[in-house]
Amino acid sequence: MPTRRGPAANLRMRRVYEPASPDDGLRVLVDRLWPRGLAKERAHVARWPKELTPSTELRRWYHEAPEQRHEQFVARYEAELDDPAAQQALTGLRQALREGTVTLLTAVKEFPGSHVDVLARRLTGKE
Repeated sequence: MPTRRGPAANLRMRRVYEPASPDDGLRVLVDRLWPRGLAKERAHVARWPKELTPSTELRRWYHEAPEQRHEQFVARYEAELDDPAAQQALTGLRQALREGTVTLLTAVKEFPGSHVDVLARRLTGKE
């Protein structure tokens, strides 16, 4: 089996409600809102870069009809990630990926089709 190398090898995605693991490395919350019912002490979040999360407007718009709006959501979210503040945060996470494991944390139950999937592709260059 080939060994993964580069940023993709060091990137993980987990639900924030799962217990923290020593293998998580840098734990980064990538949701705009703090997860319901989760104490900050239990979450063990090292970073919470809100500039990498979908804007409140985009998030609300998408949740009205996710099945019909997914492609538009991805395009709009990718445009938000082109913002200079988001680019700076992406650069910081890419540097962290070069140094070790980064775990993206979210309350989302399904990663495929979510903003976390889009963000992971942007971080690893798999667009």
